[in-house]
Amino acid sequence: MRHLSVIRRSAAAFLFFALTGAVPAQTPPAAANPKGPGKAWVAPRAAGGHPDLQGFWSSATLTPFERPRELAGKEFFTENEAAEFEKRALQTGDRDRRASTPEADVNQAYNEFWFDRGTKIFPTRRTSIVVDPPDGRVPGLTPEAQRAAADRAQAQQGLPKGPEDMALPVRCILWPTAGPPMVPGPYNNNYQITQTREYVAIDVEMIHDVRIIPLDGRPHVAKSIRLWMGDSRGHWEGDTLVVDTTNFTAKTHYRGSDENLHLKETFTRTGPDTLIYRFTLDDPTAFTKPWTGEIAMTRIKGPLYEYACHEANYSMGNMLRAARVAEKAGQSK
Repeated sequence: MRHLSVIRRSAAAFLFFALTGAVPAQTPPAAANPKGPGKAWVAPRAAGGHPDLQGFWSSATLTPFERPRELAGKEFFTENEAAEFEKRALQTGDRDRRASTPEADVNQAYNEFWFDRGTKIFPTRRTSIVVDPPDGRVPGLTPEAQRAAADRAQAQQGLPKGPEDMALPVRCILWPTAGPPMVPGPYNNNYQITQTREYVAIDVEMIHDVRIIPLDGRPHVAKSIRLWMGDSRGHWEGDTLVVDTTNFTAKTHYRGSDENLHLKETFTRTGPDTLIYRFTLDDPTAFTKPWTGEIAMTRIKGPLYEYACHEANYSMGNMLRAARVAEKAGQSK
């Protein structure tokens, strides 16, 4: 399922990039300011007079999610440091390099052609997506969350009895890049934003999700209603869109989170081709303290193509049949 879906999806992406020339992870070139040199750039306006966020955006990047230990205390790269880091990251992650054994080579899954992890760090030159705490690292889990994570890991060790024993991405239900928060992954890091006076909709390329965010001040749904992507409500604070999301399920576990996750996101246009996306996770039963990330999305050409990943893909049946064969052979893992 995963292999077939990625091949189909990536083939479409290849055609898209070949025809349009879109490069989702490049640092955006300096754009001419319509107000003239020295004037502050002002975002174009959309419905209701608010900044226009609409279009196609990519979060692909080589920026580490957490700050590497060797960069402790360093919040930003210099230009030369960024270039050297990018070079090393591309060499280290190159799937076209042969592994040390045939098994390890096969486990690399795809060659480099299929990946869309970007070729640059974000133009902000931050050393990590996590910006708070200041060390650029995700805070630790609470003892309760640690036990829950260990239980989940233990449950994944055995052979699956049915689809429900497999992780949500394997089942094509939800991918971490969809979020929220919307964080980059190895490929398909693209989003389309559509905006009206009453709503903002975000079409997530990976798998099939669309977030519909009301802007009319309505309250969140009842606490008894739990959603894969939570329940989002948006409002404008000046030129920044602020989105508040609650009502997550207890099954998504983003980096160890649980159903008590409270997420705040902000979307701010800072240039013709740049959208700064910040997110703060507050989940006192999962994390020892709140933490924040920042992503500099870059504009790309559209359209998005269907990923076509769903739980009924024939590979799900194949994986379960393989588990039954392994059981008959006396294997437990």
